[in-house]
Amino acid sequence: MAGSIPVSATASPARKPHIGPWGEAWRRFRKHRLAVVSAVVLFFLVFAVLFGPLIWTLPIDEIDFTARLESPSWAHPLGTDDLGQDLLARILYGGRISLAVGFTAMLVAVGLGVLVGSVAGMAGGKLDAALMWLTDLFLSLPQLPLLLLIIYLFRESLTGIVGVEMGVFIMVVAVIGIFNWMPVARLVRAQFFSLREKEFVEAARALGASRMRLVLRHILPNALGPVIVAATIDVAGAIIAESTLSFLGLGFPPDVPTWGRLLFDAKDNLDFAPHWALFPGLAIFLAVVSINFVGDGLRDALDPRRVQ
Repeated sequence: MAGSIPVSATASPARKPHIGPWGEAWRRFRKHRLAVVSAVVLFFLVFAVLFGPLIWTLPIDEIDFTARLESPSWAHPLGTDDLGQDLLARILYGGRISLAVGFTAMLVAVGLGVLVGSVAGMAGGKLDAALMWLTDLFLSLPQLPLLLLIIYLFRESLTGIVGVEMGVFIMVVAVIGIFNWMPVARLVRAQFFSLREKEFVEAARALGASRMRLVLRHILPNALGPVIVAATIDVAGAIIAESTLSFLGLGFPPDVPTWGRLLFDAKDNLDFAPHWALFPGLAIFLAVVSINFVGDGLRDALDPRRVQ
C-alpha cells in the first residue's frame, strides 16, 4: 500500500533483560577482582578440607620415628612433625575444625547481633537504652582474658558431659560468638532506625501490617546487606580467635590437629623444622585474607549507593 510504513521501521527496539537486585549485586561483585580471586581460593580451601582426606588417606595419628621432622618430599608433600606424622593429612583434617569453628561462631554472633539490634531498633525508648548499655558493657570487656578464664573454669565439666572434642568445640564456639555479636547489633539497630521511617514501611503499616510482619517482611530483608558483610569479617575473626586459643594451649587437645594447635606444637622446632609452622600458618593466612577480600567485594556489591 502506498505511503505505508514498513513494520520493521515502527517496531520498538529490543529491551534489555531485566536484572534483579541479586543479579546486579553479582555483576558488581565480579568487577572486584581481588574478591573473585579470594572466593576461588576460599572455595579451594573448603573443598580441600572436605574432600582432601578422601584422596590423601594417610592417617593423622600414624607415628613413624624414622621420618620425624622430614622436609617436604614426594612421600610427605608438606613434611612431618616430631613424631613422623604427615602434616598434609593433619592440616586437611584440622582445617575442617578450624573452618567449622569460624562459620559456626559467626552464626552465633550474627544471630545474637540481629536479635538484639532488631529489638533495640524497633522498640526504642528504655528497652533500646538498656540493650545498648548491655552492648557497651560487652564491648568494654577484655575479650582474650575472659575467653581464657571461661575456658579454664568450664572446660572440664563440659567435656565430661559431651566428650572432649565436642565439648571443646561447643565451648570455643560459644565464647567466640558471645564476645563478637556487639558490632552486628549496632549495625542492625542503625539500619532499623533508618528503614523504619521509609515510605514502603509506612505504607505497610498503614495497610495494617503487624510489627512482626514489618520486621520479617520489610525491614530485616533490606538490612541484610551490611549484615552479610559483617558476617564475613566475623568468620575471619573467629578463625583467628580459635587459632589463638589453640596456640596458647587452651583450645583443642593435642590429638585434634587444628591449625592453631599445629602452630602451638611447632613453636619449639622453628630452627630446624620451619615447615611445621609455615604450612599451618599459611593456611590460616589464606583463609583469613580470602574471607576479608570476599567481605570487601560483598560490601561494594550490596551498597545501593555505589554506582558501577
